[in-house]
Amino acid sequence: MSTPIPGFHAVIPAGGAGTRLWPLSRAGYPKFLLDLTGSGRTLLQATVDRLAPLTGPDGVLVVTGVRHVEAVAAQVPGLDAAGAGARLLAEPSPRDSMAAIGLAAAVLLERHGDDVVLGSFAADHVISGTEAFEAAVREGVAAARAGFVVTIGIHATGPSTAFGYVRSAGPLGVDGAPRARHVAGFTEKPDAETAAAYLATGEYRWNAGMFIVRADVLLGHLATQLPALAAGLREIAAAWDTPARDEVLDRLWPGLTKIAIDHAIAEPVAAAGGVAVVPGDFDWDDVGDFASLAPLLSAGPHGTTLGDDGSVLRLDADGSFVVRGSDRVVSVIGVPDAIVVDTPDAVLVTTRAHAQDVKAAVDAWRAAGRDDLL
Repeated sequence: MSTPIPGFHAVIPAGGAGTRLWPLSRAGYPKFLLDLTGSGRTLLQATVDRLAPLTGPDGVLVVTGVRHVEAVAAQVPGLDAAGAGARLLAEPSPRDSMAAIGLAAAVLLERHGDDVVLGSFAADHVISGTEAFEAAVREGVAAARAGFVVTIGIHATGPSTAFGYVRSAGPLGVDGAPRARHVAGFTEKPDAETAAAYLATGEYRWNAGMFIVRADVLLGHLATQLPALAAGLREIAAAWDTPARDEVLDRLWPGLTKIAIDHAIAEPVAAAGGVAVVPGDFDWDDVGDFASLAPLLSAGPHGTTLGDDGSVLRLDADGSFVVRGSDRVVSVIGVPDAIVVDTPDAVLVTTRAHAQDVKAAVDAWRAAGRDDLL
């Protein structure tokens, strides 16, 4: 059994609509609330299960939007959104990852003081390899205590164009983090040729957006980069466990800068030498579309099914992926590598090759005024 890491808290930003998994994932009930792997646990629950042994029973904090608070609270009992010390923080509106993670950091700093270390881990990723994951987190915490912003770099299994990359430099030389290295920089999603060239150097890993850092260090960097955002989050956090929370939130939250933590902190701090990377040699997937979801499930002789496989018929449709979200039977004939997602009010038919294009369907239905489908 894992031993909790003293002073370590896990922050789980639970947001986004998972539009490339539409119509299974919707804005009102997005992918982190779904059991997409057939494990009996939703992606959010699996994330909590993975992190709780490293933090202790009260060390996990979830940040989500107001429309998802009830569903999150139902799936993860004991978080409590209302009382002082609540571990479910509700954002009035989306302000991107920097505001979400920065709010959690500021609240943790108010509650626990300067020694608190937080790790931010998305609610909708699939990870296997518990021992390797825990080893990476423990090294990350050691490097964070030395004052670095730490990211976990995922071992790249191929030259993917779907992920950003982090480039490592020389050894960090911090006790307790023997594999940690300085970060030379971050790169947005490259083309296939560039990605292959990156991997050939042995210096690049996928950037999964996992960050481990002391709360005071994170907010200190934020005060340098975006002082108004840092000040706003500090003021909100100071009122969070008081009766003034709603008034301060209503006054300050809408004006906070909307920016991702990668652009606000990771990239500029890396350029100044303040970011480290720890290798994550475990299986990881951000379940970005149906083509990436299918391999996470057990495949039958002719294809993969999420739901009742006995109600799916395949004829000359090898490699097809069917998601049964209704009571209808599904027949796929003559379309190898098809993707069929059947829900009570919407049906998606595409192919694995076009899985990334599903977002275009969401955009088109939105443009047509069909927000009821989104």
